[in-house]
Amino acid sequence: MNEAPQKKYTDLSTVESQRNDLTAEEFPEGPYGSSLLTESLGKSTPWREDQRSYNQFTYENRELHAGLSRGYPDAHPTHDSSGDDYVEE
Repeated sequence: MNEAPQKKYTDLSTVESQRNDLTAEEFPEGPYGSSLLTESLGKSTPWREDQRSYNQFTYENRELHAGLSRGYPDAHPTHDSSGDDYVEE
């Protein structure tokens, strides 16, 4: 019998999104009442290649809004063509 070729395993897109999309901290300076000079603030593990910070000013699910313009005149462009949020000026 011939063996089936091995396919590269990937998780569901929701699992990968949960793992790679980092949200902003609610209290970036630490818990209420803590000293300001704590060394544990920020990301505690090194950045992985696929990780990125979440931008709260873009659509949550870009696939649902692909090709649609924003419904307000003179609205900020959606940056769909480049696939990221960087704007060249």
